[in-house]
Amino acid sequence: MTKYRGKGVYGAIAIGRISVFRRQDVQVKRIKIENPEKELARLETAKEKASSQLRDIYEKALKEVGEANAQIFEIHMMMLEDEDYNDAITEMIKGQNVNAEYAVAATSDNFAEMFASMEDSYMQARAADIHDISNRLIACLSGCENASRPSSEKVIICAEDLAPSETVSLDKDKVLAFVTALGSSNSHTAILARNMNIPAIIGLGDTFLTQITDGTIAIADGFTGEFITAPDEKTLWEYKEKQKAEEEKKKLLQELKGKENITLDGTSIDIFANIGSADNIGAVLVNDAGGIGLFRSEFLYLENSDYPTEEEQFSVYKRVLESMAPKKVIIRTLDIGADKQADYFHLEKEENPAMGLRAIRLCLSRPEIFRVQLRALYRASVYGRLGIMFPMITSTSELSEILALCEQVKKELDEEQIGYSSSTEIGIMIETPAAAMISDRLAPMVDFFSVGTNDLTQYTLACDRQNPYVERFCDTHHEAILRLIEMSAKNAHEHGAWIGICGELAADTSLTKSFLQMGIDELSVSPSFVLKVRDAVRKTDLSE
Repeated sequence: MTKYRGKGVYGAIAIGRISVFRRQDVQVKRIKIENPEKELARLETAKEKASSQLRDIYEKALKEVGEANAQIFEIHMMMLEDEDYNDAITEMIKGQNVNAEYAVAATSDNFAEMFASMEDSYMQARAADIHDISNRLIACLSGCENASRPSSEKVIICAEDLAPSETVSLDKDKVLAFVTALGSSNSHTAILARNMNIPAIIGLGDTFLTQITDGTIAIADGFTGEFITAPDEKTLWEYKEKQKAEEEKKKLLQELKGKENITLDGTSIDIFANIGSADNIGAVLVNDAGGIGLFRSEFLYLENSDYPTEEEQFSVYKRVLESMAPKKVIIRTLDIGADKQADYFHLEKEENPAMGLRAIRLCLSRPEIFRVQLRALYRASVYGRLGIMFPMITSTSELSEILALCEQVKKELDEEQIGYSSSTEIGIMIETPAAAMISDRLAPMVDFFSVGTNDLTQYTLACDRQNPYVERFCDTHHEAILRLIEMSAKNAHEHGAWIGICGELAADTSLTKSFLQMGIDELSVSPSFVLKVRDAVRKTDLSE
């Protein structure tokens, strides 16, 4: 029996045989060719095949992990058509009379090295994407399958790392767990694993793969990050019992549907859901969420090749509000920038985009885009209970400018005799230390706060949350984070506003009691966590 320790990124237990995921080793050799045009035709055919494969993967991801997570494959399709990337390959074929496989491999290495050398972690992550699409293109050129597939039985997939396309391409019904030597908890693969509800462990180290063999019985504990190969009978029995207990817990959670979110001492709290698409409404209703605490409107922009029109946005917002009525729906305005980019915005390259022109800063810099969204939101407000939430607020002057724009839009709609709801709530995200520190001045100006703990943690601790090298320093339970949340809650209530949490910490049940003690009014989590958080609330006693 051998034990390895990594980091669990989806809490569940898997017991089964190991299947080592091996990419087919395609040897790329430099070959001198006589007819560059013929080689370019081969390249074009391979690109069409690769694009078709990516489209199929995108459609599969849509069904399994939703629009927000499927978006990475749209990015891959765009990268496959990138002008600079394709020009570099073409010029190498024509200028050096080399085969397409070699030109793609060399260009991939050059571009990946360029991205990896950048200081911005988002751009560094694009190096892996370049390798992913290039490997696919080479596989199409050489007629090879890109990767091995699990056997007919359910298995624990072990790999050095998995590209997002590989994760989604695997047959979910045949995968018990993902276990990788590399990776970070914020990698695309980790996020996809969580959304696919598959146990996953990352970061077991470089030597791990050299010590395991196909077919060996293993245990993957996504709660602790422990991976055990060839367990003895006692350990195997203990984990089977633990697995049964977890399954029983899941069944018991289903019994909480329709129950109140109320503590043992009688304190109540709202539990809402976070979604990124109108297609996720079914998951919200199935998991019995009290409303939508965060609708990420930026995905309307990310999934389009041009700015979505007022009518297109109105149609989506109306659908969400009608489907959820009379429950509350909070829609966050456009949060483009940093790690969320849309080419048609033509944003300039920034040295530190996480602190650059993003979210509300972009909207106030381009009011013509912002005004279209505000009009669509107010028009849709008559179809349900709407809250409009503005991200990345740092000052009262920003908020004053936003509120003035809202009044202008309402005045326009009045003049055009277009109805809107006068009870539409206005809120802001507390995701910068600045907003938390002046929450006493911001609270009188709005109806509610919603704490975005992901960015609040990043900005408070100066830790890039997507950088695996600083992950151990990014303590989401840091006293500074909890103090800022508590300060914001106190100031909200003193000025008649309510406060929720929509970041990942909202689903951290080890903090549920602390949040209730702070007076948090609402927790908004992924739909699959609603019942788990309800269970934690109902077991809490604030009188103790």
